[in-house]
Amino acid sequence: MADRVTVIGWDGSPLTAAARAALGAATLVAGAAHHLALPEVPPAAERVRLGSLALAARRIAAHRGTAVVLADGDPGFFGVVRTLRAPEFGLEVEVVPAVSSVAAAFARAGMPWDDAQVVVAHPRTLRRAVNVCRAHTKVAVLTSPGAGPAELGLLLEGVHRTFVICEELGTEREQVTVVTSDKAADHTWRDPNVVIVIGGPARTGGPDERGGWIAGRDPAAGPRGWSLPAEAYGGGLGEGEADLLRAAQLARLGPRPGDLVWDIGCGSGAFATEAGRGGAAVIAVDRDPDACARTETTARRFGVQLQVVHGTAPHVLEDLPEPDVVRVGGGGAAVVSAVADRRPQRIVTHAATRDAAELVGRDLTEHGYVVECALLQSVGLDTRTWAETERSVAFLLSGALPGRTP
Repeated sequence: MADRVTVIGWDGSPLTAAARAALGAATLVAGAAHHLALPEVPPAAERVRLGSLALAARRIAAHRGTAVVLADGDPGFFGVVRTLRAPEFGLEVEVVPAVSSVAAAFARAGMPWDDAQVVVAHPRTLRRAVNVCRAHTKVAVLTSPGAGPAELGLLLEGVHRTFVICEELGTEREQVTVVTSDKAADHTWRDPNVVIVIGGPARTGGPDERGGWIAGRDPAAGPRGWSLPAEAYGGGLGEGEADLLRAAQLARLGPRPGDLVWDIGCGSGAFATEAGRGGAAVIAVDRDPDACARTETTARRFGVQLQVVHGTAPHVLEDLPEPDVVRVGGGGAAVVSAVADRRPQRIVTHAATRDAAELVGRDLTEHGYVVECALLQSVGLDTRTWAETERSVAFLLSGALPGRTP
């Protein structure tokens, strides 16, 4: 095992005295090509080009001597420190930090970033990173080959965003470019880079407009609670938008950051808005233009990012990006069947009669979903007289696809 492992963050500025001392004593140096070309790297040291971090960690663990790992930015922030400290390698490391590439990118843009979401985009996480960009007004994306600005722009089709693209931060080739998301695919971008994705209505900061109290999205923004009463949405909710039914649908789907939710038959936008309040990206679909307009108004009032699509399901669904979870608020068994063909992880819908519920349940089962059905009945009471004010009865159906993970 290496006698000593030092991880040095590099942001393009001159190395500190501690970093130079560690490098001067190194018998093995690992890093990217531009790190290994630094003049402070000892000529006699073994050089390891970082590709697979796990392979490099094994090489370092087997080395007898003093090892140094060079990494861009802060190596403890989505960096190599986590891999090196994994139990299977048994490495104890010392860290010489630098300014993180995310902090540097926002500094180049002249923007605060305590209210930003930060995500990592690899080919396997790209879709979820894009969903965060759909759902939030300010996101920093740490990119990788195959998951860069061009790919982000292509997957954000239909959603307007501004990209601040920071290439090769800290090097002589550093470049900052501002483009709209629809133009990002027209260029070839260098790695590594950070993309700041900006757009959509800004959230209100509450009584203290100087800043928040927690990094990222303030979980306390907006009214407390889920399944808000009809009055919160201006009243007049549709039959499938009753408070308790909406709460049960949200509980079955569990929308979360990184998810893409389809809300088909969005009506007033109550469900779509509440799914968006949980941090998920939402596409709300309705054939009624008035419903689309009302959904946009509702989302704007609550500071939620939504994409609203006017059209009739199932045909309008063909060009939409792949969903993680879906609520079918209208369209019946035909729409549920078309949704199941797209294989989302979970689907919820409701039916007014047992026959309709059985038809939907049978179709979901044939598509391989594990189906649950419950008869929900809620009765509203006036607590002054305890007289009944409203009654709602519906069959709630939910389907989960075994083995499907986000």
